[in-house]
Amino acid sequence: MKRYNITVNGKTYDVAVEEAGADSAVSSAPAASASPAPTAPVADGTKVSAPMPGTILDIKVSVGDTVSEGAPLFVLEAMKMENDVNAPCSGKVASINTTKGSAVETGTVLAVIQG
Repeated sequence: MKRYNITVNGKTYDVAVEEAGADSAVSSAPAASASPAPTAPVADGTKVSAPMPGTILDIKVSVGDTVSEGAPLFVLEAMKMENDVNAPCSGKVASINTTKGSAVETGTVLAVIQG
């Protein structure tokens, strides 16, 4: 049995792999090494995080926009439902750290608002 650490979307998993017998028809092609995508630097301010894992369907604001508390910033598709991610406070959008079509995990910083 061999143990490996595998990273998927920034989360590391410890897996154990048992070698198959000599008469099994398993090919042993080397796996491609995938590193997580680089993340954008996060500006100072109130971080807007993904409330659940999903896919960003729409970005409703741009950097520099002034938003009110509760204003919709993103549309996040999770479990085949569209969910608005709203501004937790009023202020100016300092950064947007995701793109349309991106898969995000719970807690991923999507944007930063400076109040």
